[in-house]
Amino acid sequence: MAEPRERLNVPGSRKRQLLPKVELDSDSFGRFAEWVARFMGTAKFLVWMTLVVITWVVLNVVSIWHYKWDPYPFILLNLFFSTQASYSAPLILLAQNRQEARDRLTIEEDRRVAAQSRADMDFLAREIASIRMNMGEMATRDYIRGELRSSLRELLAELEREDDVEGSEQKDQRRDSWLRDQRGKDSRR
Repeated sequence: MAEPRERLNVPGSRKRQLLPKVELDSDSFGRFAEWVARFMGTAKFLVWMTLVVITWVVLNVVSIWHYKWDPYPFILLNLFFSTQASYSAPLILLAQNRQEARDRLTIEEDRRVAAQSRADMDFLAREIASIRMNMGEMATRDYIRGELRSSLRELLAELEREDDVEGSEQKDQRRDSWLRDQRGKDSRR
């Protein structure tokens, strides 16, 4: 029995390759494309290209050695420019695509960082609001002083009532000593 490759009524499983398959490292080729795009965008490239064109035209017009390899319409020079353009355009596009991919990653990272920062700020705002609410429920220094003053007035009023019973001399001495003690405590604070 014949093998499937030899049979004409069975489609072939392999395609013929006219050229050997060349596998390029996409990253290194991309770096090369970026290098070309970067170089073609420099003043150095423009100066060298201008010098080559001027030299080409002068040598073909003046014809120092009586040999014109590319006479006046400069077809060969035009062919070189066309070849350069046909290679540089895809290389520049490849470099732009790689830059776009890097920019996309940078933007995604920036968005992630911004979202995290926003979440952190929201958390801190909630914490500050919670602290303020809790501080509103706490007794303040002025409130405590006011309560102590009212207690002091009540005690003094009670002492006065007791002193009325005992006598005014003892009352004045007791009040004076008590006030001295209180002033001494206040001055230490």
